[in-house]
Amino acid sequence: GEAFMSRRCLVTGGGGFLGRRIVEMLLERGESVRILARGDYPELAALGVDCRRGDITDADLVSKACRGCDVVFHVAAKAGVWGRYEEYHLPNVIGTQNVIDACRSSGVGRLVQTSSPSVVFSGTDMEGVNESVPYARHYAAPYPRTKAVAEQLVLAANNDSFATTALRPHLIWGPRDNHLVPRIVARALSLRRIGGLNKKVDCVYIDNAASAHILAADRLEPGSQVAGKAYFISQGEPRGIWDLVNGILAAAGKPPVEKTIPIWAAMSAAAVMEGAFGVLGLRREPRLTRFVVHELTTAHWFDISAAGRDFGYRPEVSIDEGLRRLAEWFRLGSN
Repeated sequence: GEAFMSRRCLVTGGGGFLGRRIVEMLLERGESVRILARGDYPELAALGVDCRRGDITDADLVSKACRGCDVVFHVAAKAGVWGRYEEYHLPNVIGTQNVIDACRSSGVGRLVQTSSPSVVFSGTDMEGVNESVPYARHYAAPYPRTKAVAEQLVLAANNDSFATTALRPHLIWGPRDNHLVPRIVARALSLRRIGGLNKKVDCVYIDNAASAHILAADRLEPGSQVAGKAYFISQGEPRGIWDLVNGILAAAGKPPVEKTIPIWAAMSAAAVMEGAFGVLGLRREPRLTRFVVHELTTAHWFDISAAGRDFGYRPEVSIDEGLRRLAEWFRLGSN
């Protein structure tokens, strides 16, 4: 309706893979959009987006960005599987607290945070679990540890005047992906099936992930079914992890992964690499870490019925259609 169309939205990390798709979808609906991002995005400004440059660790800047907004999509975060804890704590925990504080001081009524299923991953199979599964007791990397703290901060902030929710999209991929897809393609010739396993995992195509955020925001208000809750977001069609990897490689015109390596060998190699990188103080990511070995040798797929029940989430783009779109993107030059 008319009131809906006049909603003013802030997207932190609005220039990134997920953030930008959320921005585009909001614009398609006629919404007023502002972003807070560390880079310059003249192509978004040309579309009418109010682009603010800065970091979410700057509390004053975040406060100014939130002013006049009705809903905030907090997407910005530091992702990765390697690095010092402090490098993740500052943007993921302090940055999220800055967003919460800014929303409160600016009178923003709704906050949708992008979390991660890794906040509940403890290194064992997770097959069809729902949101009742507890947070992990131990984390093998700083990213899931800090995202778990951030998610709990967001959900604890929910009250009678400020509605919050957290979404846990799993393995987002698609055209313009600057993280998962390029990593897989770059390592096409060196990838190995660890232990010969092909455990089932689920993922989420970029359009579905972005749509979930907007659907959640539409239903989010103080006292609503969505307020104060976290939700798994995925395709709802788990497949063997190497089937998914090989689908992405095929879209990029690369050969499938067929060679294998024993689990013990992969874990030993990961431990050696982590130790060497730690001693040498290298900040770039090792080719293999123990966290990645666990991810590649365990099942992780989720019950997404709560998102469907509470805010109408339905994956509209299937994996096969997403792979077709990805192949077309590669064919046109990956721009």
